[in-house]
Amino acid sequence: MHRRDVLRLLATGTALQLTPLNILALARQARALVAEQPSPRTLNPHQYQTAKTMAELILPRTDTPGATDVGVADFIDLILTEWCDDSERERFLKGFADVDARSNALFSVDFTSSTPIQQSQILVDLGQQMGEDTSRRSRRATRSAPSPEFYPMFRRLTLTAYFTSEEGATKALNFEIIPDGYRGCDTVGLKEAAKQP
Repeated sequence: MHRRDVLRLLATGTALQLTPLNILALARQARALVAEQPSPRTLNPHQYQTAKTMAELILPRTDTPGATDVGVADFIDLILTEWCDDSERERFLKGFADVDARSNALFSVDFTSSTPIQQSQILVDLGQQMGEDTSRRSRRATRSAPSPEFYPMFRRLTLTAYFTSEEGATKALNFEIIPDGYRGCDTVGLKEAAKQP
């Protein structure tokens, strides 16, 4: 599978519909791509911190690793860099600006400087906006407005990044990783079996 195909499957959430072995193979490829990425290439430091904070609020560390522990923000940056075209990337980045604008309007500070309770309130508001009728959203949306799909896409990427990571799959989903191949009878076992009557 080619690099772009891997990223397309992960970005759209299609990977989660694959069989467990295919998910494992796809997750390994994606994690290798994230590991190769030296630093965020699309997100600036403030957007990167906003992504980390939002992802950690969606999947906080409990008795299982949190979103930050598995590198969700790095995964999102990889998808934005390698898979999204310029217009999609621009609309997505406007979503981060919208999150800061909401925070400034409500609390007079940007999102990362607000308190965890204030940050949670903004995510609740964004989640409620997701539930609105799509026709009303499309009438309100303009070319300069942030994409109404920002938060659903952010959540989808966060969940995909988390559950395709080794820690998310094994510790949160209790997914048992199966060895890559099947080794038949060992030669020692065959010799022992041949000696028995």
